[in-house]
Amino acid sequence: MIYWSNIKPAPSNIRLYIPSEGWKAYADEMDGQDVKNRGSKSLIDSAFLNALNATNLIVLTGAGSSFSAKNVALNKSAPSMADLWAAVRDKVTLARFDAACAKFPDASIDANIEKLLTLCKIYLELHANAEDDATKAMTQFIADAETAILKSVNFVDSDTELKAHSALVQKIGRRGIRKSRTKVFTTNYDLCYEEAARRQKFVTIDGFSHSLDQTYDRSHFDYDVVRRRGGDETTDYIENVFHLYKLHGSVDWRRVGAEIRRSGDQALGKPVLIYPRSSKYQEAFEAPYLDMMGALQAALREPDTALIVSGFGFNDDHISRPILSAVEANMSLRLIICDPCFLTDAELIETQHGIKGVLPTNKFLGSFLRLAEAGDPRLHMMNGRFDDMAVALPDLVGETDRERHSNRIRALSEPPRAGT
Repeated sequence: MIYWSNIKPAPSNIRLYIPSEGWKAYADEMDGQDVKNRGSKSLIDSAFLNALNATNLIVLTGAGSSFSAKNVALNKSAPSMADLWAAVRDKVTLARFDAACAKFPDASIDANIEKLLTLCKIYLELHANAEDDATKAMTQFIADAETAILKSVNFVDSDTELKAHSALVQKIGRRGIRKSRTKVFTTNYDLCYEEAARRQKFVTIDGFSHSLDQTYDRSHFDYDVVRRRGGDETTDYIENVFHLYKLHGSVDWRRVGAEIRRSGDQALGKPVLIYPRSSKYQEAFEAPYLDMMGALQAALREPDTALIVSGFGFNDDHISRPILSAVEANMSLRLIICDPCFLTDAELIETQHGIKGVLPTNKFLGSFLRLAEAGDPRLHMMNGRFDDMAVALPDLVGETDRERHSNRIRALSEPPRAGT
């Protein structure tokens, strides 16, 4: 969307859907010194504050959240579907790529790598017993395509700008330690959350052991981090901890024999991630993805739960259906959806207050919007980006003593500035 290309992240970019009124801008509309139309700032602030104060807080993000992560110096950023299409085409050479597409002349692929890989998988299933050159070529094409995708999504490094992820991690990790740890679910393979947490010395509980080699076990999600001083028998939970569930796997997960290990060695074992194709619904119900999905479904059923969704387009039925089901069944579930898809560029530019918009084509977003229009107070629909949402979230607790100490120690290793 062209409108957002040069818009800096800010809470004022968010518009809230008000039943019977439409999409209302964040700031007040002024007529000289008088308020002509009251904005949605107080309602948005209240919705986020109530979510952060819920007994159980869940955050769900998808590809849209990673678009805010960029390495300007090396021109590295999260790939779009078009970028993945180009990456695969470049990997396998144009002739081989065209040959694979030519197998499906009647299909409407539309430069969609997910559709292409889905058709390729179906082709192999239909020719499961064949050992001809065409089947071998298709098998090799899929393998090369998956390698290209894995390389493209592995874009996060120490120089990647992660302002939005860092802001989100700070605010959800600083929730009161008497509340349950925030659970972050993401469909992304990249390491944005891990790198943001590492830089700020936050602890992620993600199912992997803290020993070498780091191995996955679902029981690790039941662990927590506490502080014990000397011979004191009392313990207290440390600050700045959150749970991270990667619903579709991760670029640094490798299957080695019967184990799943965390490793940056791309030659070790096999990647553990669900590639873009329609069969991801079935693959999501295999280990370790089943553990992640089970955790999401269980969390959605807990009383006094708030779910914040941003950067996730509700195109994955195996994730979207449980959320809709939980909204229907869990009366204490509060849902905030912040996404830029609700309004077009023209609607955003033309007016500031009372934009009516249209019903989203996505059936799940359409259902949620209809519930909001019907007056369901649990739902808050917001038009905005992941970056805007991360900035708009309130910081319940200021910088902790531990963070201040870490920042001072980190400053010692930096060269002194002129004049100091």
